[in-house]
Amino acid sequence: MARNTMRTNLPQIESYMQRCMRDSAHDTEHVYRVLNYALDIAKHEGGADFELLTTACLLHDISRTEQFADPTIDHAIHGSLKAHGWLVENGYSAEFADAVRGCIETHRFRSDNPPRNLEAKILFDADKLDVCGAVGIARTLLYKSHVIEPLYSFTAQGEISDGTEDTGKSFMQEYKFKLEGIYDKFYTQRGFALAAKRKSAAQNFYDSLLSEVRECYSEATL
Repeated sequence: MARNTMRTNLPQIESYMQRCMRDSAHDTEHVYRVLNYALDIAKHEGGADFELLTTACLLHDISRTEQFADPTIDHAIHGSLKAHGWLVENGYSAEFADAVRGCIETHRFRSDNPPRNLEAKILFDADKLDVCGAVGIARTLLYKSHVIEPLYSFTAQGEISDGTEDTGKSFMQEYKFKLEGIYDKFYTQRGFALAAKRKSAAQNFYDSLLSEVRECYSEATL
């Protein structure tokens, strides 16, 4: 397959990504935001391979559909293999496909499989930035609606839980166990700085939601 000085055909990769994206919380606009964040971080960090990074960003969530159909599937692992296969089938070198696979398989928020190189760390940070702040709250609510999970649950004493005691899934539980603590989990200084700017928006929403719901129940009369 003939190549110019670029290793990648980005319109081709972008078109493939667009055909794979289906749900509203992980749609094409999520991918583009992640890509924009990643390019911003890369400019501040220096030394990143922009073609590798761009390709990994575009393809990082292409297996979300498979994970929704079968929750036992890890979209990061499945997607890394799917991306690798597609790249090789479309004429990209095994070395390039391997590098993209390595970035995608470590972008998920899992402590047992951390990103190992600069491009993987940038993708991880860029993806996590889209879970921060107001956008992160909105995307979490979209996702919870998709999988039919509630905003909040009740404690054993019949009170509105703040999320820390939830035995099942809810938005409040997701905030306390994931969203609240994500702001110190970044690998790059730029990612950390951008996340810090968004923290108060998420915290204010959570506090307001909990306060309003508890007030509603405390003032209710039969």
